[in-house]
Amino acid sequence: MTAPSDRALVPFVSVAQMMALIGRIGLKPMLQGLAAEIEADFLRWERFDKTPRLASHSEIGVIELMPTSDGESYGFKYVNGHPGNTRQGLQTVTAFGLLADVATGYPILLSEMTLLTALRTAATSALAAKHLAPRDAQCMAIIGNGAQAEFQAMAFQTICGITRLRLYDIDPAAMRKCADNLRGQGLELTLCTSAEEAVQGAQIITTCTADKQYATILTDNMVGAGVHLNAVGGDCPGKTELHRDILLRSSIFVEYPPQTRIEGEIQALEPDHPVTEFWQVLAGRAAGRTDPAQITLFDSVGFAIEDFSALRYVLAQVRAGADCDLLDMLADPDDPRDLFGMLLRAKAV
Repeated sequence: MTAPSDRALVPFVSVAQMMALIGRIGLKPMLQGLAAEIEADFLRWERFDKTPRLASHSEIGVIELMPTSDGESYGFKYVNGHPGNTRQGLQTVTAFGLLADVATGYPILLSEMTLLTALRTAATSALAAKHLAPRDAQCMAIIGNGAQAEFQAMAFQTICGITRLRLYDIDPAAMRKCADNLRGQGLELTLCTSAEEAVQGAQIITTCTADKQYATILTDNMVGAGVHLNAVGGDCPGKTELHRDILLRSSIFVEYPPQTRIEGEIQALEPDHPVTEFWQVLAGRAAGRTDPAQITLFDSVGFAIEDFSALRYVLAQVRAGADCDLLDMLADPDDPRDLFGMLLRAKAV
């Protein structure tokens, strides 16, 4: 039996290889690179297939597929969300993703996406804030200091120039973990005793809590004029973080409305409540922040195009020589019509 040909070997980036890639490029340059890739794809938004993610819900979590295509490449991500996993020492979110060539249907990349999703989520949040937050914003509050918090902090420092962070989590250990990880990164850190304390003086407020419930992390009186809200945690039906009255006072920006109305903060509003698609701001088709007193809200739930962008970024690194494994995951008979014969020859060997 002959060895598989190069076209049958699919590059695979493991968790260890992703960490090595981040280390080689540098966390901040990689966040910038991902943000640039996402922005470039948002600017060609209309070329993509778009659909709300395909979700299988249970009482304890959700498993989702997130597909899209630009007509040349096809990508999807498998991702779960199980808030109770941490009690078993497991991650709340795990993910992997695949890119394929539309012309042949052959996979061209398989990659871990647990780390990559954290990076692309943070890069997308900071990209949105770059266009929606107050221009002079230097202070951000992060409420919810779990697995996503440090990535958000680093992205906002790198892309938006944030210098001061106010941290709060209902679990003091999570808050201390976050602060310990961010020490030495050039950020002034303040650990707070409540969400109310955390938002004081913050021009940007990021909420990234994990529990699947209709929660009120921020009440209406906690959000003053001129603030930018980066709502990351509300990302499935039955899971929100903001009081409804905050939404009614905010200019709301979303990725893909048919998905966000199901999963985002705006699930609490009427189905026809006006929102702006963020890609239109990037393309100059819609206004972003127009008034210093305006409250802007990026109702971020994550969308497949962002994963597509992240996978294409990683594929470019692999093609430039980044470490990966080559997986023999495609049958490659000498005669493409003789798959059975390939099996017989393998048995003979």
